[in-house]
Amino acid sequence: MQQIFSVPNQLTLIRMLLVPFILISMIYEQHDVALYLFLAAALSDGVDGLVARRFNQTTLLGTYLDPIADKIFLNSAFFVQSLTGRIPWWLTILVLSRDVIIIATALVTALTTQIRSFPPSSLGKVNTAVQASTVFAVLVHNAFPQPWSGQAVVGLFWIAGATTLASSIQYAVDYTRRMQEQPSEPAARKP
Repeated sequence: MQQIFSVPNQLTLIRMLLVPFILISMIYEQHDVALYLFLAAALSDGVDGLVARRFNQTTLLGTYLDPIADKIFLNSAFFVQSLTGRIPWWLTILVLSRDVIIIATALVTALTTQIRSFPPSSLGKVNTAVQASTVFAVLVHNAFPQPWSGQAVVGLFWIAGATTLASSIQYAVDYTRRMQEQPSEPAARKP
């Protein structure tokens, strides 16, 4: 219970509570509100990691909660922005499919093997940063539309698509390697 009350975990929970308000702002085209709430969530994300490391408040709960909060926000933001026609569906489907496959694979692996650790890859971290930058750029363009910002957003769509594919491939290669390193179980004896 003490883990829940650590400052970093409280900041993560606040970030998760902001998600519905950000999404509602997006749906109702309150673009400036969505942008400012996004910035507040991004700030809390940066501060929670900084506080956890600086004051040695890293917890097991936080190691799970923080990436879950990121995925909930990014996946729902991509989905809502596609619903409103501001992010192409091909990109949202790619982003959502990647995360569903990774989560399903991790779950099956945890249930059927001794593997319990699923650390993010460096390319996965880059991909998360690019996806967050893409959502941010869309929100900025929505709130303060400029011709150059529209072009930047389109460029980020392609970069996000490329990093999503590349990180998917990297996860598949890493997963295959880890599974091959697992000791094989003896064949079941027949009665």
